[in-house]
Amino acid sequence: MTIDSVWSYPPQVARPRELDLTGFAVVATDGTVGHVDREADPAGMRHLVVDTGVWVFGKSVLVPAGVIVGVDPGERRVTVACSRAEIKAAPRFRTDSETRDPGYLTSVGAYYHGLPPHDAATA
Repeated sequence: MTIDSVWSYPPQVARPRELDLTGFAVVATDGTVGHVDREADPAGMRHLVVDTGVWVFGKSVLVPAGVIVGVDPGERRVTVACSRAEIKAAPRFRTDSETRDPGYLTSVGAYYHGLPPHDAATA
């Protein structure tokens, strides 16, 4: 995955453009992370803001579209190619303004880009 592609849905992810992912469960390689609070695309840096509930102390995390390996509209589920621990260790998401901050988004993209690849079959 290139650093630019971390912000785009992978070609193998079939996702109708008009599909709203809000409320979909987000599932990592080792369990559920939370649910999609919203989707954003500032300056071509498409990502999900995921509400983790109590799992990460009631915080939200930012997940770039490039780590998504599956979208199941019937099950209302988004599957990502990283673990819960990797998502928890990502750069801290504090305020909504960060979803429009190129510096913050660049650090998030670099973090996810640097993760080791996961076997899609386990995702």
